[in-house]
Amino acid sequence: MTSLARALSNSKTSDAECLDSLPNAMRNCTLHGSRREVRVLVINTGGTIGMKSHNDVLSPESNAFVEGLRKLTTFHDEQYAQDTAFRPPRHLFIVVYTFLEYSPLLDSSNMSTEDWGKIGKDIEKNYECYNGFVILHGTDTMAYTASALSFMCEHLGKPVILTGSQVPIYEMRSDGRDNLMGALLIAGLFVIPEVCVYFRNKLYRGNRVTKVDTGSFNAFASPNLPPLAKMDVDITVNWDTVWRANTSTKFRVRTELNRNVGLLRLFPGITAATVRSFLQPPMEGVVLETYGTGNAPDNRADLLAELKEATDRGVIIINTTQCLRGTVSKVYATGEVLYKAGLLPGVDMTPEAVLSKLSYVLAIEGLDHQTKKKMMAQNLRGEMMADLAGAKLDLSDSRFIQVIAKSLSISCKEELEAIRDALAPPLACAAAKIGDVEALESIREMGSYLSVGDYDGRTPLHIAACEGHLKVVQYLLEHGSSVHSRDRYGDTPLSNAVRFRRKDIVRLLRKTGAHLSREQLAVSGTELCSLAAHGDLDGLQIWHLAGAVLNTPGYDGQSALSVVSTGVLLRFLLLPYSPKNTPLTFSYNLFCRCSSPIFLPPHTHS
Repeated sequence: MTSLARALSNSKTSDAECLDSLPNAMRNCTLHGSRREVRVLVINTGGTIGMKSHNDVLSPESNAFVEGLRKLTTFHDEQYAQDTAFRPPRHLFIVVYTFLEYSPLLDSSNMSTEDWGKIGKDIEKNYECYNGFVILHGTDTMAYTASALSFMCEHLGKPVILTGSQVPIYEMRSDGRDNLMGALLIAGLFVIPEVCVYFRNKLYRGNRVTKVDTGSFNAFASPNLPPLAKMDVDITVNWDTVWRANTSTKFRVRTELNRNVGLLRLFPGITAATVRSFLQPPMEGVVLETYGTGNAPDNRADLLAELKEATDRGVIIINTTQCLRGTVSKVYATGEVLYKAGLLPGVDMTPEAVLSKLSYVLAIEGLDHQTKKKMMAQNLRGEMMADLAGAKLDLSDSRFIQVIAKSLSISCKEELEAIRDALAPPLACAAAKIGDVEALESIREMGSYLSVGDYDGRTPLHIAACEGHLKVVQYLLEHGSSVHSRDRYGDTPLSNAVRFRRKDIVRLLRKTGAHLSREQLAVSGTELCSLAAHGDLDGLQIWHLAGAVLNTPGYDGQSALSVVSTGVLLRFLLLPYSPKNTPLTFSYNLFCRCSSPIFLPPHTHS
């Protein structure tokens, strides 16, 4: 059904609807090959990528993007299409993407904090319906939006990728087609739980990028962090660099941002009056861009006094460098004076990241001033260089790797890393199978990412969920394992836990944000009917814990209530019914359709 993407794109709405809540006429109801489908929501906020020229001036044009994509065979597979879709080469999955277009479309220069909140809420509303999200955005303020969303999206477990272009996608020489293609592929095929920017064949951490060129297709750079992934002949993901949330808390979006923040750039001869005026209330947070490694004139007592007075009354001032690359430090006396004035080091954060972080932290209610300062010094989303204390072991420190390397006559670092990357996934899965947390810790200390799958795409979390090792599951979640990882069969750790009836693990995974896929929910009614017909209360309970709706109809339109065989099951299945559909009215309607009466268990209803 090709009308879905068109219907959403033409709706001129800022509110995306989860596909499960759409009218039947707008759903993708045919689920052939459903295990091979991954779904991506594309949110079009505007920007050059979708602009057209009018009177020699580029401006956004509504309702044109989807129709343009349908004419490009690389973006729309007519033979397969249920939504707008394309087939990635040499991969097991089909990327199916749905288009949501904002109205009005914005030049990114017009982007505001309210627009960031709108994007965040649409991601949150549709989070359980899609495997990943792509946000089309203008390049001018893309780094600000990416940084802000990275902090607003708390406990993120799926990829959110911003992209755009320097030349509209309709033009012959446009970077937009490659940028959109790459963003869709990575969002659909890889579980990289970060807010990212994809541009010119490279995936960057969103809060690490800055726009560096107005006239080149290489418009963005990440000066202090290498790309998370590169799109060459193959897609190469640097899993060692991918940020891990290390949390067992469900995803949420915090839209509250404090706008009383600003950027102040030092320059020779700046007056104390200028600084004083900038720091006046209601200013609460300031990014001070200083020279070199964080230096300011130490012979300007008037300037330092203004900074000290502001920090004393509670203004949080972060010291960042004006240089594109590098970090701030106290190497020089001219840097030490700013620490004495109460400024906090911005380490190697970009100005966009520091400003967004200040806005996010200052808006959190219930935190005292010292706690907010402490949060500004912490690495919350990978926005700054981590403390090297307790860094992971070098590969040469691993006796196991040394033995393997010696037997293969290998000595260089690159080959050692290749051995580690090849051996770590099956070793970690084996450790998860027997519940060996210490072995998993050793593998992690070697630098291995515990969310990488084996030859079947099964991660240690899949294995631990099957085996029922609750402590292992807890450990893996605390060290960044993704609950959204899918093996080659499309199974997640949650679906494995459901299959093997691991109730405690289902509860923990659900608390962390795991959910059944749209395809699993679509067939859940038939599964529930089968369980009810066989009197399997335990099976019904485990599906209910996993998020299945008990009154979902099966393939023949009947729900589990229609085939229930015992009073205990009936009482359990009546839990989701509303006052308008009471046990009495339901049993009466059901009695009229059945050849034998159904006797309800004792039940009270107020």
